[in-house]
Amino acid sequence: MDFLLFITGIIWLGGTWLRVYRQAQFYQIEEYKSGRYVRWLFDQRSRWLPGRPVVGAVVGMGLGLLLGEAPGSILPGVIGLVAAGVAVWQPAPAEVKKPFKATARAKRLLAAAFVVAALLLAVYLWLISLVLTSEMLAGARVMLAGLLAFLCAPLALMLGNLLMTPVEALFRRRFVAQARAILERVHPTVIGITGSYGKTTTKTYLAEILNGRYRTYPTPKSYNTIMGVCLAINQDLADNYSVEYFIAEMGAYVPGEIAGICDLTHPTISIVVEVGPQHLERFGSLENTAKAKYEIIKALPPDGAGVFNWDNPYVREMYERGYPATRLAVSKTADPADVPENGPRFIASGIHESLDGLRFTVTDGETGLSETFTTALLGQHNITNILLATAVAVHEGMSLKEVAFRVKGLQPPEHRLVRQVTAGGITIINDAYSANPVGAAGALRVLGMHTGGERLLITPGMIELGDRMEQENHTLGKTAAQYASEVFLVGREQTAPVRAGLLDAGFPAERLHVVDTLAEAVAWYQANLKPGDTVLFLNDLPDTYAR
Repeated sequence: MDFLLFITGIIWLGGTWLRVYRQAQFYQIEEYKSGRYVRWLFDQRSRWLPGRPVVGAVVGMGLGLLLGEAPGSILPGVIGLVAAGVAVWQPAPAEVKKPFKATARAKRLLAAAFVVAALLLAVYLWLISLVLTSEMLAGARVMLAGLLAFLCAPLALMLGNLLMTPVEALFRRRFVAQARAILERVHPTVIGITGSYGKTTTKTYLAEILNGRYRTYPTPKSYNTIMGVCLAINQDLADNYSVEYFIAEMGAYVPGEIAGICDLTHPTISIVVEVGPQHLERFGSLENTAKAKYEIIKALPPDGAGVFNWDNPYVREMYERGYPATRLAVSKTADPADVPENGPRFIASGIHESLDGLRFTVTDGETGLSETFTTALLGQHNITNILLATAVAVHEGMSLKEVAFRVKGLQPPEHRLVRQVTAGGITIINDAYSANPVGAAGALRVLGMHTGGERLLITPGMIELGDRMEQENHTLGKTAAQYASEVFLVGREQTAPVRAGLLDAGFPAERLHVVDTLAEAVAWYQANLKPGDTVLFLNDLPDTYAR
């Protein structure tokens, strides 16, 4: 009997460890921030209080007590063992978009969390034994202690992270010091880019344009935290003295993050792309967002250069503060023939958008020179990104003609309004990386240009827009009604405002589908679309939004 109880305890511990491991995926998605993880955890009862282990433990204890009166019977122990196995069994998730990445930090965290989980089980077993003292209740003690440890797996994860904080701080300091030393040794010109959205796209375009004359290295993908920037420096810049320009994308979820990256990299050129409602729930207001983004301008030396999107009122206000002395603004809405005093220098006009791409004229207000830009890129919002890159390139010595030549070969970053035609003749527009109000409207306009067949929109809506999320998603629905002929909304709760916007705009209810997973929408389009049809994938939420 004692052996069976021991095995039952091991099963509970193994199940707890498995739950810790499964939860680590979401903890990692929330960037090891316990506050954000707790908000996610308690958003649904099933996340913090799953029904299976509770029912399994209660049934196991009940049957064990009911059948435990026979002297020497092993039946209660067997029942407890089976009940524990049923309770801790956790089916694999149906859809995993961003699997857990076993980085060195993640491994250290898991090791600490596993130790904490084992200690919690031992402590619970000891405390319960002080109350349930009868030998007849031995099985119940193990079941109850195991259940509590299992339910506290998220706590073990957070406590493990807390215990590892001094260790991680030490690794962090060493990692940052290494990156700082490399930058001082290689000494490239550093260009910083920030914005609520459009950072990665602008960075990609700027690197491609500058590479026409200079050796440029941009931070890869969407690496925009201080550790991501350090990783790029330590892996790819070490002893690479050929790099003349280092472009650092800088993101922020709280004030001070961009200032920290600037303290490491010391940019001499800074670009502010947009200030918008992306991640608004973390900053609280657009004013707070603008304050955080302005850190990249404040960090410039007096002889540095700031590049601003004139069309965004928050960014324009940064420009009008007057620092630094060299400030370049760009616009795709201003009239090049009637530029206001101290207004934008680089202006796009005569904009034409088609399925072949974009065509527009760029005028340099300082020199009076103009060039026609053509690109296969889609989405008018990309014009702003190109203008910002153009301003930096011209400031660094390239001619407007050189820039126009490089723009012809620009390609969109991965999952950002990428268009391709399948072997079956169906056009796929992949804009799944993320979604913001400006980019989403541009992507929908591109969908609307495909007039040869059905136009299918697949989207989970937009997230992290704070108190504007319902309003912006309702607007998204109303806009989608103008361009899509069939719509699949992924996720019932967060897409409710999108659905309302579609219906309010008169979109046919029979052509509006709400599904639980992306896989369901993909299966439908694969079975129903035909050559000449088009499907737009607009945004793809992380696993933390799975219901």
